Amino acid sequence: MAKPLSDQDKRKQISVRGLAGVENVADLKTNFNRHLHFTLVKDRNVATKRDYYFALANTVRDHLVGRWIRTQQHYYEKDPKRVYYLSLEFYMGRTLQNTMVNLALENACDEATYQLGLDMEELQDIEEDAGLGNGGLGRLAACFLDSMASLGLAAYGYGIRYEFGIFNQKIQNGWQVEEADDWLRYGNPWEKARPEYMRPVHFYGRVEHGPDGVKWVDTQVVLALPYDTPVPGYRNNIVNTMRLWSAKAPCDFNLKDFNVGGYIQAVLDRNLAENISRVLYPNDNFFEGKELRLKQEYFVVAATLQDIIRRFKASKFGSTEFVRMDLSALPDKVAIQLNDTHPAMAIPELMRILRAEFGLSWAWDIVVRTCAYTNHTVLPEALERWPVDLFQNLLPRHLEIIYEINRRHLERVAKLFPGDMDRMRRMSLIEEGDMKKINMAHLCIVGSHAVNGVARIHSEIIKNTVFKDFYEVDPHKFQNKTNGITPRRWLVMCNPGLAEVIAERIGEDYIRDLDQLKKLLDFVDDDAFIRDIAKVKQENKLKFAAHLEEHYKVKINPNSMFDVQVKRIHEYKRQLLNCLHIITLYNLWRLDWTGPFVCPQAAPGYHTAKMIIKLITSIGDVVNNDPVVGDRLKVIFLENYRVTLAEKVIPASDLSEQISTAGTEASGTGNMKFMLNGALTIGTMDGANVEMAEEAGEENLFIFGMRVPDVEAMDKKGYDAHSYYNRIPELKRAMDQISGGFFSPGQPGLFQDLVNMLMNHDRFKVFADYEAYIKCQEKVSALYKDPTAWTKMVIHNIAGCGKFSSDRTISQYAREIWGMEPSLEKIAAPDDPR
Repeated sequence: MAKPLSDQDKRKQISVRGLAGVENVADLKTNFNRHLHFTLVKDRNVATKRDYYFALANTVRDHLVGRWIRTQQHYYEKDPKRVYYLSLEFYMGRTLQNTMVNLALENACDEATYQLGLDMEELQDIEEDAGLGNGGLGRLAACFLDSMASLGLAAYGYGIRYEFGIFNQKIQNGWQVEEADDWLRYGNPWEKARPEYMRPVHFYGRVEHGPDGVKWVDTQVVLALPYDTPVPGYRNNIVNTMRLWSAKAPCDFNLKDFNVGGYIQAVLDRNLAENISRVLYPNDNFFEGKELRLKQEYFVVAATLQDIIRRFKASKFGSTEFVRMDLSALPDKVAIQLNDTHPAMAIPELMRILRAEFGLSWAWDIVVRTCAYTNHTVLPEALERWPVDLFQNLLPRHLEIIYEINRRHLERVAKLFPGDMDRMRRMSLIEEGDMKKINMAHLCIVGSHAVNGVARIHSEIIKNTVFKDFYEVDPHKFQNKTNGITPRRWLVMCNPGLAEVIAERIGEDYIRDLDQLKKLLDFVDDDAFIRDIAKVKQENKLKFAAHLEEHYKVKINPNSMFDVQVKRIHEYKRQLLNCLHIITLYNLWRLDWTGPFVCPQAAPGYHTAKMIIKLITSIGDVVNNDPVVGDRLKVIFLENYRVTLAEKVIPASDLSEQISTAGTEASGTGNMKFMLNGALTIGTMDGANVEMAEEAGEENLFIFGMRVPDVEAMDKKGYDAHSYYNRIPELKRAMDQISGGFFSPGQPGLFQDLVNMLMNHDRFKVFADYEAYIKCQEKVSALYKDPTAWTKMVIHNIAGCGKFSSDRTISQYAREIWGMEPSLEKIAAPDDPR
C-alpha cells in the first residue's frame, strides 16, 4: 500500500505545478500584513484563522479590482454586444483558489503564506461554499461564467443573492435532516454592494385601461439591491461581473397609518418583502408552484431588465447622458439567455417595458430576437406551469400580455394548420382544465429566437416528442448545445497532480484548448506515462481515504476500487439500481469490489428520495459491520455533498456511475468531471454519455442497458416488474431482503413504499436493466484486476474530453445564438500602459 502523504509532499502537490506564473512574493506578504493589521485586527497576536483567510482573500481581491475596472472600461470603449445570462441558480462553490488559478497567483500566494508560517490549504478550507444552486443547473451556470470571461465575452450573470443557499444536509440515524445554510454569517469578501443601482420591482395592484393607455397601478414596491461579484477569465486580465439581487423593503413600506401600533407592524411587515431573497428553493427537477417562488422569478427578471436597458442606453464611452433611445437596436447589442424556464418572465416583462416606457405598440420582433431559451429537462413534473389565478393576483399586467401573446401565437398556428383544434390546444400557452395554468416552457419557445437542449440526444428528444408541435412550426429555432465544464476548476484546481502530468507531456495550452488532450493518445502505450497517471490517482485516493477516516471514522482500503455515484437523489437517476447491485454483491460474496457509494441531498419534501437515502445508509450499516466482509466491501453515504466535497471525491474516483434510464437525463456534467479526472464510466446511453462514448470510443466505457428506442418500445408494450422479479433469482432475493426487513430489523416494513414503487409504479424501469448492469459490473471488476489495461482505458477517456470543455459550449452559444465572436485576446493589466 502506498505511504500517506507527508506535509512536505502535500505542500509540493499544492504549489509545484509548472502552471502558474511567478508573482512578487514580498509584495503579497506586505499586502497580506496590511489587510490583517488595518482591516481586521489591531494586535496580530489575537488574529484567528478566519482573520488570516480574510487577509488572504482581500490580498487576492486587490489583484482583481484593477482588472475588473479596466475590463468595464474596455467594454465601454469597444461597445460590444453584451450577453446576459439569467439564472435562478449559481452554484459557485469557493472563490479564493479559483481566483488564484485564473490570475496565476497560486504559486506566489502559497510561497508567501508558507513564509508567514501559514498553511494555504487550511486557509482555503475556512471559506464558505456559495451554494446558491441545487445541482447541475446552477453549477453549469458557474462554469459558463468562467468560460465567458476566459473567452473575452462581455457577459453578465444575473441571479438572486439568497441569504440561505442549498441546505446543509445531516444524516441522523440514517435519515436526512436539513439545516439552514447561513453562508453569509461571517461576511463575503468577494462581493460589493452597489446601492446606487438599486431598482424598484412591482407586485400586485390592478390594471387600468384608459385613453392614455394601459397603466399598472396600486402596486406594492420591493427594492432590488445589487451585489456584484468579480468573475476572472483565465489569465487574460478580463474580469466580468455576476450581479445578484437582494430584496429590500422601501422606507415607506406600509406606513400609511402613522401611529405607534401601525408603525411597529409596518416595520415587521418589511420581512414579507425581504423574504423574496431569503432562501433558495431546494427542489431539483421538481416544480413547486408556490407564490414566493414566482415572486423570486419575477423579481430577478424585473430588476435585471431595468439594469440591461439602463446599460444599453448609456453604453457609449465618455458619455454622461443617455445616448440610445431607439430600442429597435436592442437585439444588436443585447442577448438574453434564459437558463431553463425560471426566468421566463423576461419575455412578458420586456414587452411591458417596451410598451409602457417607450411607447412601442407591439414590439414582438425585438423581444424574440433578444431572448433565447435553454431547456434542461423532459420530466413532466419539472416543467413549470403557473396557475392563472396566482398570476391574476400577483402580476395582473403580465397576465394580460401573456394572453395577448397567446392570441397572436394561436392565430399563426391556425393559419398554418387550419381546423387542427387539437394542435392548438397542445400548443397554447394556457392549459385549460380544472385549474387554468400558464405553460412557461411554451412561453419561452414562442418568445425566443433559439431553443436548445443540452446534449445531442436530449435536443433530439425535445424536437421529436416534448416540443414536437413547436419544432414543426419553427424548426429553425431548435439547436443543440452539449454542456461542458470548466477545466480550470475541474482539473487544474481540483486535481493539480494530474494537470501537471498532462502538462509535462503536451504543454500547458490545453487548459485554454481542451481539444489538445487528444495528443495524449501518443502516450497510451508509454510505460512511464501509465505509471504517472496511476500514481496520481493513487495519491488522490490516499488523500480522500484520509478525509473519510477523519470525517466519517471509516477506514477504507485505498487499493480497492472507488465506485462512486454522485447525483441528486431522484428515481430517474436510479440510485436504487446501484443499491440492488450492492446487495447482490453482498449476497454472492463477490468481495473483490469495494468502494464508497456517494450521494448528495434529497429535496426536503421529496419522500421517495429520503427513503432512498435511508435504504442506502441501512445497507451500509449491515455491509460495513459484517466481520466476514471486513474491509473488502464498504458502502458510504457522504452527507452534505457540495462543490468543495466534489473537488475531493471526483479526482479520487475509479468508476463513475451514470445509470439513468435512457431518455431521462438531459445531459449531466458530473459524468464529464469524472471522465476528465481519470475515472471510467459505467452508464446507459443517456444524456452526454452518448457523446462521451463517441469521443473516447464506446469500447472505453462500460455501456449497458436499454437505449431510447428500447424504452419507447417497452412503454408501448407495457413494463412488468413482476416478470423480472420472478425470473431473476438474485433480484428476487435482494427485493425480498429489502421488503422483509433484512436491512431494517427493528422496522421490518420500513421500505415497503420503495418496494411497492419498484414492483408496481416504476416509471424508470429499474428491473429491466438489472441483469445488464450486473454483467457490466462483472466486466468492470475483471478489468480492474489488470492495472495497466485499466489505466490505458483511463488515458483514452482523458484524451477524449476535449469536447466537454465549457469553452467549446460557450463558443457555440456565442456564434450560433448570441451573434458574438469569442476572443483569446489578453487585455492590458492594470499596471501595464494601455
